[in-house]
Amino acid sequence: MKQKRILEKPRLLGIVWPFIAVVLLQALLGCVSLYMMSAVRSYIGGESLWSKGQKDAIYYLNLYANSRDDINYLKYQKAIAIPQGGHDLRLAMDQPVPDIARAKAGILQGGNHPDDAQSIIWLYLNFQHFSYLEKAIDLWKVGDNYLVQLDEVAREMHARIQEGNVTNSEVLGWRQRISAINEGVTPAAMAFSDALGEGSRVILRILLVVNLATALCLIILALLRTHKLLEQRHAFAVALQMEKERAQITLESIGDGVITTDVDGSIVYMNPAAELMTHWKNEQAAGLPLAALFSLLDENDQKDTSTLIERMLSGNLGGGSESSRLIQRLDGSTVSVALVGSPIRAEGKVSGAVLVLHDMTQERQYIANLSWQATHDALTGLANRREFEYRLELALNNLVEQPARHALLFLDLDQFKLVNDTSGHAAGDELLRHICTLLQQGVREGDTLARLGGDEFGILLEHCAPEDAERVAESLRQTVESLHFVWKGRPFVTTVSIGLVHIDEVPTTLEASLRAADMACYMAKEKGRNRVQVYHDDDSDLSTRFGEMAWIQRLHMALEENRFCLYSQEIAALGRNAEQSNGHIEILLRLRDESGRMILPDSFIPAAERYGMMTTLDRWVVQHVFMIIADCLKAGHHKGPMAVCAINLSGTSIGDDAFLEYLRQQFQIYAIPPELICFEITETSAIANLGSAIRFINELKSLGCRFSLDDFCAGMSSFAYLKHLPVDFLKIDGSFVKDMLDDPVNRAMVEVINHIGHVMGKQTIAEFVESPQIEQALLEIGVDYAQGYVIERPQLFTCECLHARPARQTPLLFSAPGTFR
Repeated sequence: MKQKRILEKPRLLGIVWPFIAVVLLQALLGCVSLYMMSAVRSYIGGESLWSKGQKDAIYYLNLYANSRDDINYLKYQKAIAIPQGGHDLRLAMDQPVPDIARAKAGILQGGNHPDDAQSIIWLYLNFQHFSYLEKAIDLWKVGDNYLVQLDEVAREMHARIQEGNVTNSEVLGWRQRISAINEGVTPAAMAFSDALGEGSRVILRILLVVNLATALCLIILALLRTHKLLEQRHAFAVALQMEKERAQITLESIGDGVITTDVDGSIVYMNPAAELMTHWKNEQAAGLPLAALFSLLDENDQKDTSTLIERMLSGNLGGGSESSRLIQRLDGSTVSVALVGSPIRAEGKVSGAVLVLHDMTQERQYIANLSWQATHDALTGLANRREFEYRLELALNNLVEQPARHALLFLDLDQFKLVNDTSGHAAGDELLRHICTLLQQGVREGDTLARLGGDEFGILLEHCAPEDAERVAESLRQTVESLHFVWKGRPFVTTVSIGLVHIDEVPTTLEASLRAADMACYMAKEKGRNRVQVYHDDDSDLSTRFGEMAWIQRLHMALEENRFCLYSQEIAALGRNAEQSNGHIEILLRLRDESGRMILPDSFIPAAERYGMMTTLDRWVVQHVFMIIADCLKAGHHKGPMAVCAINLSGTSIGDDAFLEYLRQQFQIYAIPPELICFEITETSAIANLGSAIRFINELKSLGCRFSLDDFCAGMSSFAYLKHLPVDFLKIDGSFVKDMLDDPVNRAMVEVINHIGHVMGKQTIAEFVESPQIEQALLEIGVDYAQGYVIERPQLFTCECLHARPARQTPLLFSAPGTFR
């Protein structure tokens, strides 16, 4: 009863009403002060605009008198309009019944802000007889008289100038009148400004004194009330503590369902959210035990027999701990909630409990949506790659326990990039949605259709015989082909390449299945697109492609682990050329595999050419050849001339401007004399990129490099192109050389190539020289250089390889079968 009396409104009002009265008075004085000062500030601002307008008007009127240009007269009218606005304001306010509308129009014309209009009018109406403001208004009238005179002069000038017969004496008279007006109005304007300033300072002093007096009264009143407030402090603290705990817990949980109980567990209060959650009204539930509203269920929908109120009062459900549970209402329906319970204490005693019910329905829906998004493609709604691989792996694992036949399909749209490039990604997305719908209609119920990325789809046909799978694949191909897709009036032809893999009871891995389907799809594209390619283990094309794909990974690893190495083989001068030659060697690339075995380039070059790695390998070779030559030069191993190093380049590098720039950089970095480098390009790559090859050769020959045309006449009749290629050497293809002693046609080819080369001023090099007899025959024909096992076997490229070899007088008497490349 005592606490209720403490919190009664009359007692509180009796304590604080003097403070309220003083505060309200202080606030009223402050508002009046601010309003009055704002009005004075507006007058001062208006006077500044008036003075500027008056000065501008006099300035432009003088210009008008001199130039007689109507533009200056228009500027005068624009400037004089501002002080005229103040003139209209004063006339409107001095009427017996002030014209407020005209006054506001004058204020706006004078340049004041529209929000200041009311305060200007209020100050004029209520304080026009105040000594300082009255003096300012009198000066205002004086300034307005000058303003009227100035406008009369302006009108007279404008009328006379418009007539066109103005004399100089008239202009001089106008200017004298304008000057007289200016000399008269300036003191009046300054006096007006001084009067307003002095008035504002007096008002400020008066308001300051009033505010200080009010503050002093407030301090005295506070001292008088302090003693009584101290006596009531303890009673207020006890009452407010209990109210604070109850209100704080309730307010913090107000967004969720909140139920408060007394210490016996009877319901005291339920907020609207709790009413909605439990299907009980607050009035109906008041006084009932908490167990009457709902029952707690565990994850298995079994009733929780523990008493909720006991856990809340003991703190086992409090302290911010949450647990997600199901509550079952009287009608049998359930809702997932997170429970937070806490006891309510006052003066160390438990007075009740509060239970917070957070509805987890949206969170569970959000989690379900996230789970769906993690396994499905956002654009098409199909399963994504992750989900597809999961289902495929599950099907593969089930083969161990239950033999079955499945089929895996990879689908890749043909020329899909054309749609995106010509009509934008919106068109591409729409096409994908159309095709997705068609594919869904073409597969069986229970089959898995997934978008693997971009324009690639995957289909898993479980428990499907091979002939049925092939029929489904062909049906899907025809369905996509028959789609007539039109985007903004432009039709597109749609086809699809399909790779099909049959999966039977033979155990296989997920990676192998996916790789086989991908390769089959790739082969479908290679064979012309718009077809179904069935994977077979004994397919030679697929086996070759598998090997090449495996090589690409091995080549990347070899580059990272630096397992490539360089070999060299001498290109020996024959006959009289031996006396003039400083030596010539060809640089050969080798790969040391994971077990240390040396691998010839024939094993990995085709894969590198197909998958675009040749430029990378060429860069590696150039950099390491230059590095070795630079190290040899720095170490001083060669006091005499060094052998020319022939470096093989691929057709891809010849047509790459970036590679040409790379070569220039390497020459600068390692300071290699370009005369020591001879680049070898094959006949096929040179003719296939004739324009690029000619430009590439000329650029590097201008630096001093030399060029050799490799495998000449191996693939086509090249004599017509030879005269366009500025090469230094022709390498006669080894297929002609190695059998030239037994085949007269091959010998004739060697003779013809050698003769044509000499006629064109190029030196010739014969490959595959593997016996002294072949070397002797080449000497007789007049071939300039020979390369092969009879000359030198390939050896690791070191500084010793750069030494010039002794001249060869007679062929060596041994033979060694095999090949050097």
